[in-house]
Parts: sequence; structure tokens; C-alpha cells
Amino acid sequence: MTKIKCGWCVGDDLYEAYHDEEWGVPVKDDAIFFEFLILETFQAGLSWITILRKRENFRKAFDNFDYKKIANYKQDKVDSLLLNAGIIRNKLKVNAAISNAKLFMELQEEFGSFSKYVWKFVDDKPIKSNFENYKDAPPTTAISDALSKDLKKRGFKFVGSTVMYAFMQATGLVNDHEVGCFRYESK
Repeated sequence: MTKIKCGWCVGDDLYEAYHDEEWGVPVKDDAIFFEFLILETFQAGLSWITILRKRENFRKAFDNFDYKKIANYKQDKVDSLLLNAGIIRNKLKVNAAISNAKLFMELQEEFGSFSKYVWKFVDDKPIKSNFENYKDAPPTTAISDALSKDLKKRGFKFVGSTVMYAFMQATGLVNDHEVGCFRYESK
């Protein structure tokens, strides 16, 4: 029996696997949150499938998304990243990944974990949408606006409200699966 899936992923094996296994699954692990923060940072202005296709390259280039290592990158590492054709070679985004790693650790120190920090924006419970069609999901919400504003105030880069809403969808802070999707009730 064929499972009904959100329309945005149908027809691409990589997209479908990401949808079926990861998208919208509530994250509690800071390492996973940081991976998505990096990937969403690089996705800004691009399609998500572009990032997914380069995800393993990003993983290798950015030391398996180890924020402690990334926070200590020196210029030679930045230079090597900017020469790496396997990732998005955007100097501003590479530098943002490094500064965001430092700020990520500051948030961990302040709140005990990044997870505790970010889940407070949704009162520690995923927001469950009720969309028949994925195209009805908004690009931003008042909550993604608030998260974006707070992160920017703390110095984070490439964390606009649209990027933060996509981050919230990816990490399960929001369940935006279509109501007919087999994943809608599963998470």
C-alpha cells in the first residue's frame, strides 16, 4: 500500500526519505539542532533540495557539525571551505556558521541547552498545523518572528523569520505535515 505524503516531497527519493524519516520529528538533541541551524543558514535564498544533495559534503567539510570545533575555525579552515565545491561557497554564510557556533554555546551556557532555549518558544510542545495542502503553510509566523528577533539580538546571522520557520518545521517545533500525510499523526 502506498503511503500518502506531503506534496512537496513526492517524486524525489532523497526528498521523500528526508520527509519520511526526519522532517517534523521533534528534536531534543543540541547536535541535531546545530546541524539544522547550519543547513538552514546555507539554505537561505536557495532550495532545500540543493542543501539536502550537499548535506554529506557539508557534514565532512564542517567536522560532522561539531559546533565546538567550528567555533574555533581559523582563517586557513575558512579558506579551505571557500574552495570546497561540495558545499555552498558563500563567505558570509561560512563566517556566520563560525560565529553562530560560538553564540550557540553561549545559549547552551545560559539555558542549560539550546533545546531548552528553543522549545520555550512553543511552550515545550510542537505546534500542530491543520493544512490540507503544504502550499497553505505560511512562510513565517509570530513565533518564528520572535525566535528570529531574539537570535538576531544575540548576534546570530542568517536567522531571518523565514529561515527560522523552516528550521522550526525541520526540527519538529511545528508539525506542518499535510493532514492527509501518513506522518501527520505519527509525530
